[in-house]
Amino acid sequence: MDYRPLGNSGLMVSTLTLGTVPFGGANGFEKAASVDVKGAKKLLDIAFDAGVNLIDTADLYSLGLAEEITGKALGSKRNDIILATKGRSPLGDDPNASGASRYHLIRAVEASLQRLGTDHIDLYQLHNWDGVTPIEETLEAMHHLVSSGKVRYWGTSNYTGWQMMKTLGKAELHGFNKPISQQIYYTPESREAEYELMPLALDQNVGSLIWGPLGEGFLTGKVRRGQKTPPDTRQGNGWPEPYIHDMERAYDIIEALAAIGEAHDCSIPRVCLAWLKDRPGVTSLIVGARSEEHLRDNLAAADLELSQEEHQRLERLTRPAPLYPYWHRVVSGMDRLDPAEKPFLDGFGETIKNRTDDRSAS
Repeated sequence: MDYRPLGNSGLMVSTLTLGTVPFGGANGFEKAASVDVKGAKKLLDIAFDAGVNLIDTADLYSLGLAEEITGKALGSKRNDIILATKGRSPLGDDPNASGASRYHLIRAVEASLQRLGTDHIDLYQLHNWDGVTPIEETLEAMHHLVSSGKVRYWGTSNYTGWQMMKTLGKAELHGFNKPISQQIYYTPESREAEYELMPLALDQNVGSLIWGPLGEGFLTGKVRRGQKTPPDTRQGNGWPEPYIHDMERAYDIIEALAAIGEAHDCSIPRVCLAWLKDRPGVTSLIVGARSEEHLRDNLAAADLELSQEEHQRLERLTRPAPLYPYWHRVVSGMDRLDPAEKPFLDGFGETIKNRTDDRSAS
């Protein structure tokens, strides 16, 4: 297992993180979760033995039950690992039981501390943007929580590029603690993060924790072209996420992952994770599993090295469309490309040329 700095901090985190969405199974999470305390202890032990040192949970998961199970399962090992959780999501009908206000965040952190059975949270993440609360209020609340010792570091989750830059800029302007990480969705099938969020990560030295790297079960090999998805899986039982842009393209991606997996005598998930962990700007992939077998297979991705040809094959197949202003920079032959953006622009030239050739031939 390799360890990487989490953004602009001295915190070293494993390239794979254990996620806890599968813990619990209540309050709307019945289709995604079923792991109890006993099962969680086994999964934690497997992860720790493999070198994982970061556990990620949230007050939203099973509406607090996942945090409770995580705390009980960790027990005396709590201070041996980095514990991350999230808050901001609606937790009830009370309009103030939601958001990134000072009122809600302080209460949410205190409630998470009680459920987790700890006196501090190593990484507290705002689960989504709050478009109502002034950002200065949110920053002041997080600064207070860090200063009080209840939170060691903080980050964001599911922010857009402009929202993250606004947060960073206002924090610097007012002398508040800055977020050191962003938790975002990023898979071979869904690479939108490369337009803004990954260049931001490289430019601003923000750590990127990737949630749902297997597409919330979509890229596990259970979903295949011409086959019925097993009903006992998340993707076969009506779970609403993720949004799939083009199903036929997605099937092609799954088949490519399967072919590379056959060459390495390993699973589709292991290939998917091995490709993602080495993408520019990625700090750690959050993997969650309900069975020991699946977790062990996911963790084995830390040791799988794909060839340069395999990396390029998947990159070409899964490359996102060149949106404006990115395609304009390429076709205009712009010089002085930003180093944080260049890794994600390099492939667009080939895509644009092929599209131009097709148009000329028609």
